[in-house]
Amino acid sequence: MENEFINQLKQHILQNLSNDKFGVSELADAVGMSRSNLLRRVQKLTNLSVSLFIRQVRLSEAMEMLKQNTFTVSEVSYKVGFSSTSYFIKCFRELYGYPPGEIGKVEPSPISELEKPQKKSYRSFLLVSLFIIVLFTGWIFLYKPFASNDNVQEKSIAVLPFINDSNDSDNVYIINGLMESILDKLQQLEGLKVVSRTSVEKYRNSKKSIPEIAKELNVSYVLEGSGQKIGDEILLSMQLVQAPTDDHLWSEQYNRGTKDIFSLQAEVAQKIANEIQVIISPDEEQRIKQVPTDNLEAYDNFLKGIDLLNQESMEGLQAGIPYLLKAVEADKEFARAHAALALAYYYMDLFQAERQYTDSLNYYADKALLYNPKLAQGLTAKALYYIYAHDYEQAVSYLEKALEYNPNSAMVINTLSDLYTTHIPDTEKYLKYALRGVSLDIASNDSSTASYIYLHLSNALIQTGFTKEALVAIDKSLVYNPNNLFSEYVKAYIMYAKYRDLEQTKNMLIQALSKDSTRFDIIQEIGNTCYYQRNWDEAYIYFKQFMDIREALQLDVYIHRTAEIGLVYEKMGLKEESAQLFQQFKAYVDDDKSIYKHLNMALYYAHMYDKDKALHHLRLFSEQENFQYWIILFIPNDPLIDKLKDHPEFIHLMKKLEQSFWKSHNSIRNKLESQNLLTIN
Repeated sequence: MENEFINQLKQHILQNLSNDKFGVSELADAVGMSRSNLLRRVQKLTNLSVSLFIRQVRLSEAMEMLKQNTFTVSEVSYKVGFSSTSYFIKCFRELYGYPPGEIGKVEPSPISELEKPQKKSYRSFLLVSLFIIVLFTGWIFLYKPFASNDNVQEKSIAVLPFINDSNDSDNVYIINGLMESILDKLQQLEGLKVVSRTSVEKYRNSKKSIPEIAKELNVSYVLEGSGQKIGDEILLSMQLVQAPTDDHLWSEQYNRGTKDIFSLQAEVAQKIANEIQVIISPDEEQRIKQVPTDNLEAYDNFLKGIDLLNQESMEGLQAGIPYLLKAVEADKEFARAHAALALAYYYMDLFQAERQYTDSLNYYADKALLYNPKLAQGLTAKALYYIYAHDYEQAVSYLEKALEYNPNSAMVINTLSDLYTTHIPDTEKYLKYALRGVSLDIASNDSSTASYIYLHLSNALIQTGFTKEALVAIDKSLVYNPNNLFSEYVKAYIMYAKYRDLEQTKNMLIQALSKDSTRFDIIQEIGNTCYYQRNWDEAYIYFKQFMDIREALQLDVYIHRTAEIGLVYEKMGLKEESAQLFQQFKAYVDDDKSIYKHLNMALYYAHMYDKDKALHHLRLFSEQENFQYWIILFIPNDPLIDKLKDHPEFIHLMKKLEQSFWKSHNSIRNKLESQNLLTIN
């Protein structure tokens, strides 16, 4: 059935072979699947993204045509759906390891390109291994103890805040807008790593040298700019610097009328890409050249609004929204302004105890997508609406689509990271997006926020079994903020993963609690370690304290731990309270939509002496992938499972889960080490 599905996809692609507009969305429609489901299924079956799968089908057909020696390279490129011959040659070389003009001179690989990438081409391996690409950026930035300091991504850039050369401060928003627009266009290029605007903002008035800034941001190139508006003329000076050597690769001065502002932005972005030798795909070129509005008054109001929104304050939001409303009033089809309004209303609600602007968020997101379905900001805004509505699958589909059109969006990447740890647990994707987020956006944060980002990353690493690397990340978190108690208790569990010493873990948690005795989350964690030690009296003291606080504050937290607390209450002779807690746990599990539903069912039925049901649910859970490391660390020792743990099938299933986990872990590790990104001492 899997082969049948892949063959069906190939047939649809071949039927539209010369149509360069036939992409992921069109293929999803052709097979009657949602975009997100198609992405997941193709990734699972081929280890390729859908766009790469389509490209490889096209290139496979190109290979056959070129072998016949009937058509020129240019003719073949158009016949297989490439509107740019240079882009076709670039893609062909990356897949096969040599340009199409070399066919007949180079012996082709006997292995089908759709089945296995050629090992002799380093870049083709990167293309077909999407997971490596997205991890590459994060690993080289973060893990200096594990990777060479020379591993800065070759094609990476920071666009520094432009300087206003005019004495008229009223025109600053225009210069800032030019910088942001050029940055936005560069961020749409898949072949270029572009750090976020917020990451470079701290260097607006910095006296640091370009090499120093580049080292902190981990980029190879830095773009500097300055300009001013005089009447209807815009004067702009640009220079591109190769960061490590401080060599000026390119500089240019522009003198353009305000009516040419959009062509100026596109021209600068393309010039930079050419200098860095980033290949721009036809779709990317089309998006870069797209004019957001024909109404210069609307665009002027948009720039004023965005400049105020970038202050990242309630005052900035309240002052910026009226300008954006003027922009969409002047041009009702101004998609980028509609998207900016949607995001502004999203942030307005972040400052409120109760959400007041959900309808406005949804309305303007829909307007943005109506006028430009490929606008990353509009897709992001719609995803945020679905997150508010708790429809996380829909949110992911919009975020993944947004990332396709803006691969460097730190906001999208960080939101996906949060979704895959909080709402749709998937350890591999959580780690992937956490690493990317650190690479693109870590420099934009103060020390406290950076501490939480490294905490987040450390959690992703330990969940995937990278104990040593998780320890490095959590130590970075504590360097940024030694008082981050979340990091302290996560470190306690990382140390357990390393040494399997529950007493050490408990003592580290008690030490963290001594710094803030009100931290009921740490109180619960101490109770949890006592529970695994089967120290019922001490576990009861901490769990009782936790339950009293939870009831007093009317909080609905740690519901997944209710069965553990229920068992401790049972051991203390509190039968009625214990029964109520197990009822709460069963209600929680019945409504659980995560991959851990069947595991929790197994725990429940094991405690209820229903061996058959417990093993049934454990069998179902054993088919899951991308579960957390904690499962194989703690489940075999869970008191809830005591009546089952000597059963031969339980032992077999736990061994199966352990083998599955380490197989996934080793696959990720091998990919990292094959690219010299991870060197374990």
